[in-house]
Amino acid sequence: MDAIDEKILHALERDGRLSNLELAERVGLSPSASSRRVSELERSGVIRGYRAVIDRDRTGHGFLAYISVGLSMHNKASQKGFERAMEAAPEVKECHNIAGAFEYLLRVEAADLHSYKRFHTEVLGTVPNVAAITSYIVMESPKDLRG
Repeated sequence: MDAIDEKILHALERDGRLSNLELAERVGLSPSASSRRVSELERSGVIRGYRAVIDRDRTGHGFLAYISVGLSMHNKASQKGFERAMEAAPEVKECHNIAGAFEYLLRVEAADLHSYKRFHTEVLGTVPNVAAITSYIVMESPKDLRG
């Protein structure tokens, strides 16, 4: 990784649909050199994929919450069981095992408060070893660079 690779990554994070010619111009390379570098970043796993940025309100999933989850048992089986349950839950868009007061941080999308309550009660609330759930409802996102 060098400064040019960093420029390439920054440009693609902002717009993953840039043509190779536009990307080359932005980072100061020839199109062939730009293409080689992007291919190497993909091959090495630095670039793992490309995503669309979706307006969740327009898809009917505009309700967003972050949830901290504490487990009652702190062993590998409990963690793996929780992770499998979150993998199967379509409302869970991100699941992070974190250090601190809780074991997990989730990003959950739902249609509305009623749908979120159903997820909270009927999905998250039924997972074995879940001991604590704290919800943080997103009211606005003035900065969100996730792809």
